[in-house]
Amino acid sequence: MILEIADIRIQPGQQAAFEEAIQRGVNTVISKAKGFEGAKINHSIESPERYVLQIFWTTLEDHTVGFRQSPAFAEWRAIVGPFFAGPPLVEHFDLLTKSA
Repeated sequence: MILEIADIRIQPGQQAAFEEAIQRGVNTVISKAKGFEGAKINHSIESPERYVLQIFWTTLEDHTVGFRQSPAFAEWRAIVGPFFAGPPLVEHFDLLTKSA
């Protein structure tokens, strides 16, 4: 399993609208992608314009090729992109260990 982490900064004062949009985008677009295994959306307490989106993919290619190179990616960005203060920082991680 691959963990994608997207560190997102949004424009000030847009939290409520962004939270609705990101949840809608995950539920209606990303969740339908091949290899999607789940997602978490985290909101920073100290930095109210910062969010961390965690998406679990079966393989790296499910995200980088199957999703990012599909029309669904443009649909996703149309939903959440207008809120971004800058491009999100996106990285991928392999699971090293897991505790119960």
